[in-house]
Amino acid sequence: MVLPYDAAMAAVPVTIYSDGACLGNPGPGGYGTVLLSGEHRKELSAGFQRTTNNRMELLGAIVGLEALKRPCAVTLWSDSQYLIHAMTKGWLDGWQKKGWRTSGKEPVKNRDLWERLLRALGEHTIEWRWVRGHTGDVENERCDQLAVAAANGPDLQVDDGFDG
Repeated sequence: MVLPYDAAMAAVPVTIYSDGACLGNPGPGGYGTVLLSGEHRKELSAGFQRTTNNRMELLGAIVGLEALKRPCAVTLWSDSQYLIHAMTKGWLDGWQKKGWRTSGKEPVKNRDLWERLLRALGEHTIEWRWVRGHTGDVENERCDQLAVAAANGPDLQVDDGFDG
């Protein structure tokens, strides 16, 4: 007997923590991301010459999702209400429906990263979770350490999408 394939049941459970940091806003910035699946752990980070905190918060989540090699059941934790609310309160859908305009008819900031995030969502199922920053959550604190170290690091990259 062959059972029907259920992609959700086959999805690998993964937890992603992500954070961004900026030394000045705008200023040098970085992201830190931790991926956890079973006994596996992967840490990712990078720093940029001139960017914003919101861009780094978004990029941390994006890079974590882009690192996944097959459909996963993801729980993504971030201390960025900007990111979490956009994904859970319908902001992102609304911006797209309005031609990438806010409710105040202004162009959506960081559109390049929002579009990249949409592509990174792929075939994953994602539960978006907010964690209060700097309150002792071990993985959120680790992401912050990675992000700050990256922002302070040598050979900072250029954030091509930053227009400030």
